[in-house]
Amino acid sequence: MRKAILELLRSSRDKYISGEEIAASLKVSRTAIWKHIKELKNAGYEIESIPRSGYRLVSTPDRLLPDIISHGLNTEIIGSSLKYFDEIGSTNVEAKRLAAQGASDGTLVIAESQNAGQGRLDRSFFCPRGGIWFSVILRPTFFPREAPKSTLMAAVAVTQAMRAFKLEAGIKWPNDILYQGKKLVGISTEMSADIDRINYVVIGIGINAIISQEQFPADLQDRAASMSMFLGNFDRIGFFQQVLRNLEAVYKEVQSQGFEPILQEWRQLSVTLGEEVNVLGIKETFSGRAVDIAEDGALLIDVGTEIRPVYAGDVSIRPKS
Repeated sequence: MRKAILELLRSSRDKYISGEEIAASLKVSRTAIWKHIKELKNAGYEIESIPRSGYRLVSTPDRLLPDIISHGLNTEIIGSSLKYFDEIGSTNVEAKRLAAQGASDGTLVIAESQNAGQGRLDRSFFCPRGGIWFSVILRPTFFPREAPKSTLMAAVAVTQAMRAFKLEAGIKWPNDILYQGKKLVGISTEMSADIDRINYVVIGIGINAIISQEQFPADLQDRAASMSMFLGNFDRIGFFQQVLRNLEAVYKEVQSQGFEPILQEWRQLSVTLGEEVNVLGIKETFSGRAVDIAEDGALLIDVGTEIRPVYAGDVSIRPKS
């Protein structure tokens, strides 16, 4: 009902629409319409009410509400169902719970903030208001061995959206998006699968959107930044919608063509390839030059005597002398 009222208010543009007209269109009482209008105002929608004229939508809140995100999104899979939280421990934890209960392909879990956000390797993630914190449930047809490359797929989608907003960010293997050496985005991927079949993949994406430098903890201020530090205030909702459209496009591409086209895109957007790097692996540490990404998503390092694949661990770009 609330979504239907919003659509009527939006369709009337700058004109007033009477409560009687809304009630007749939706086949409910004018009292019910008044109650829903009040709820919309409490949610942050600015709706002007004038006796004998009706209602007019003045502005929508800068919140990641399903009604706002779905309006004009025009996707078929990503965002087919949206679960919103003002605050949550972790969108990934909630997404896995919903996936286990049968949530559909493309379901989104969105939060304004997280108080127990987790990145790769179970590291905590700073997730205040003003960011974009969400997880997407996918039920792909590709094989379980290919699921880790979903991180690369998501990184391509987000980086392309940033570039569409005139921020020339790049991807640092395996799951970070950087600008001027500072982290803007973290991505993590988790999977439930049988031997030959994926039950679901959950991709968690955290984007530092509109966050001031002072908000970042002291230990992150030299390593992390937000988009607004470089762009000023921008359309956070519009950017999020662009991310979701891009994610749908790359997901469909992978389903129909495999990961090779996405790996090619990733190579072009990478800030890791061609750089001298230090690799902190699970059992060893070494240095070399990042030369390519393998078909299975491994980063290929030229150590001088051989090309060594890296499947997990931390890779840091060595400062140029």
